[in-house]
Amino acid sequence: MVNVPRLVVAAPASGSGKTTVATGLMAAFAARGLAVSGHKVGPDYIDPGFHTLATGRRGRNLDAYMCGPELIAPLFAHGARGCGLAVVEGVMGLYDGASGLGELASTAHVAKLLRAPVVLVVDASSQSRSVAALVHGFASWDTGVRIGGVILNKVGSDRHEALLRGALEESGVPVLGALRRAEGVSVPSRHLGLVPVVERRAEAVTAVEAMAAQVVAGCDLEGLLALARSAPALPEAGVWDAQDAVRPAAGKGAKPVVAVAGGAAFSFSYVENSELLAAAGAEVVAFDPLRDEKLPEGTAGVVIGGGFPEVYAPELSANGALRGAVAELARSGAPVAAECAGLLYLARSLDGLPMCGVLDADARMTGRLTLGYREAVALTDNVLAPAGARMRGHEFHRTAVEPGAGDEPAWGMHRPERRVEGFVRGNVHASYLHTHWAASPGTALRFVERCGG
Repeated sequence: MVNVPRLVVAAPASGSGKTTVATGLMAAFAARGLAVSGHKVGPDYIDPGFHTLATGRRGRNLDAYMCGPELIAPLFAHGARGCGLAVVEGVMGLYDGASGLGELASTAHVAKLLRAPVVLVVDASSQSRSVAALVHGFASWDTGVRIGGVILNKVGSDRHEALLRGALEESGVPVLGALRRAEGVSVPSRHLGLVPVVERRAEAVTAVEAMAAQVVAGCDLEGLLALARSAPALPEAGVWDAQDAVRPAAGKGAKPVVAVAGGAAFSFSYVENSELLAAAGAEVVAFDPLRDEKLPEGTAGVVIGGGFPEVYAPELSANGALRGAVAELARSGAPVAAECAGLLYLARSLDGLPMCGVLDADARMTGRLTLGYREAVALTDNVLAPAGARMRGHEFHRTAVEPGAGDEPAWGMHRPERRVEGFVRGNVHASYLHTHWAASPGTALRFVERCGG
């Protein structure tokens, strides 16, 4: 039985203030001495970094599209184990899910799967009495979603707040906070959204502190905690466990070293992926392609996730020693798995600058954003999946790769359009597709076995 007090922080639309409220609540309750876990609906990598700063625990994602609805409660229970409060930050508008698939992967869907009360954050900057109609509409749209309170954001004055509160008295949904316009509460951003915490930690710490202060000043923390504690137990949820998920063969010898890229250029990864690698028998060791001139001692395989290599292309290119080490490892037949940023790093060049040259391809920045959920089928037997295996993932980038000859395609995409994507060369698998391995734990086991584990 899972009985963790929990709240889902949602909004009518993106840009309403979910990140400010959710992160501020996490930090405010953590400062009170409560063990808090932070969660993010959807595939976003950046918000969980701010959640980690706020709580001191790794932020985790809850994605019902990539992982399936049946894993949402177990993954939540895994991340929230031992906590006195869990705060789940929603994605987009409350009812916005995977395009064309109804409620799937929406904040509302996850809230129902977790049986969690929702706090609706409303941008009230350009309305007064109309706020009641908006909240009433969201509260009555799906009776399976319990909106337990409203936090008004971008309130202009005491009079404005009084008008908003008066209007909402008729809605039956209590006001649990009112936050004034605060230009100082912001975090750095660029072409793909917020700047990850690892890149500008000092600024991120300041931003989280400001969010917490704003929430403490404007929210009813006791009322919010009481709402969280009203969430019922999840008696059939179970708790996800990496060891149970992979069940490696007994009697293995020494653990193969799997080097996982990190640092400012490669900060996009799901913590469960590394947990699964470790459960499958690997010794997981981090390395930073911006700073380290060699791979970790004894590296038998490399995993390079997403991030912003285009921002750091000169520094990555200048580290020729590590680029050479990665290329040599790949030529030796060791398994290498790369997603998005990792794909660019393995290419011959990025915006004209030399990269690892593992793939016969050149990458460049473009003005076009590629974004969305994907359904894919493995076209060839590779280090991550057997031919014919199906995988769900997502893409999020503004780059393009011009392939040469000699590499096989990795995936046949079936959503939203049919095309081939990615590269397979020997034991190298590189693709734009971001995947969450909790949905297919055999991926980690297969990779470690190819490493000699």
